[in-house]
Amino acid sequence: MEKDIHRGFQGLLSNLNKPNKKYSLRMANRLFAENTCEFLPTFKESCLQFYHSEMEQLSFVKAADESRKHINTWVSKQTEGKIPELLSGGSVNSATRLVLVNALYFKGRWRQPFHKERTIEMPFKINQREKRPVQMMCQEDTFNLTYVNEVQAQVLVMPYEGMELSLVVLLPDDGVDLSKVENNLTFEKLTAWTKPDVMKSTDVEVFLPKFKLQENYDMESVFQHLGIVDVFQEDKADLSGMSPERDLCVSKFVHKSVVEVNEEGTEAAAASAIIQFYCASVVPTFCADHPFLFFIRHNETNTLLFCGRFSSP
Repeated sequence: MEKDIHRGFQGLLSNLNKPNKKYSLRMANRLFAENTCEFLPTFKESCLQFYHSEMEQLSFVKAADESRKHINTWVSKQTEGKIPELLSGGSVNSATRLVLVNALYFKGRWRQPFHKERTIEMPFKINQREKRPVQMMCQEDTFNLTYVNEVQAQVLVMPYEGMELSLVVLLPDDGVDLSKVENNLTFEKLTAWTKPDVMKSTDVEVFLPKFKLQENYDMESVFQHLGIVDVFQEDKADLSGMSPERDLCVSKFVHKSVVEVNEEGTEAAAASAIIQFYCASVVPTFCADHPFLFFIRHNETNTLLFCGRFSSP
């Protein structure tokens, strides 16, 4: 089972990183360790073989802040400058032994881009009482669309150029609390709702806000919530599979992702000017002017590379 998991990641990463892709996906995934600690060659080899990631040893004991800056420089280079500072000042110190970093950068163009001149300012309903203006993109085209009665929500699939990746948007009916959808959502259900025989290829008018979301996660609290506690505690962690060192534990595990959706696709880019232009059509409408969930999916493997919630501009 353990080998299957490792080989599964190996296959996915190899697939995503093949040359001549229509998209760019950068994974800054590396373990940084104190250079006075010893690590097993078999562990280092496994990191490279299965996860395309080398382990790097730094001197946290003698140069903690310089090590932090080195990590940030590496992450920035891997993400083409979109994540310039993963680790904030003071986040590592001389007692740090292991830092696991994970950052993602994705750049993809829509199969059918939105026209910038059709982007308009529209109100986004944060809740039943509050609204805020957003830059709303608009286009009419043929997309896979369905309605899920179980959660009272529309599901729209918008492909990126090359058709290997898609943006999946889960939009509850106006007035339906997004938390209701989230509480009922599982990976199996999302897979079932987006199967080809469930989705219908439909000429639809899409209103989708331009947005940029970026978030830092201290994964220690996330893992502890999942019941993974010992690995962060010096007197309890058992890392004998990677090192003969005693009292070795994970000091810090940080994750950051940046996603920006605009007319060309998903990428960090400059904002366009406001031009008043309204789409007018009699075809079905998918209007994301209230909170929704979104997923970036690798279609062949049905793997979710990103997932997020847009609830307020």
